[in-house]
Amino acid sequence: MSLNDIRPGGRVRIRRHLSTGAIRQRLLDLGLMPNVIVTVVRSAPLNDPIELKLDASNVSLRRTEARTIEVSPLEAETAESDHA
Repeated sequence: MSLNDIRPGGRVRIRRHLSTGAIRQRLLDLGLMPNVIVTVVRSAPLNDPIELKLDASNVSLRRTEARTIEVSPLEAETAESDHA
């Protein structure tokens, strides 16, 4: 599942990046690193870009870049830890 698939209000954990080069570095510089929890705040009127909340900062990201970020829902993590 990619960050692009998450609807506003959804909270996910970043698993990994599928991008390379300058785009990957830009995403890392913005704080979009593995294991970071991200909340999708909203999408723009024409559905691009999307606004994300990371800790105390908000970041806008193009949908094409959001497609390169693999995420996992937080609900799945809590369900897995309950069964352990």
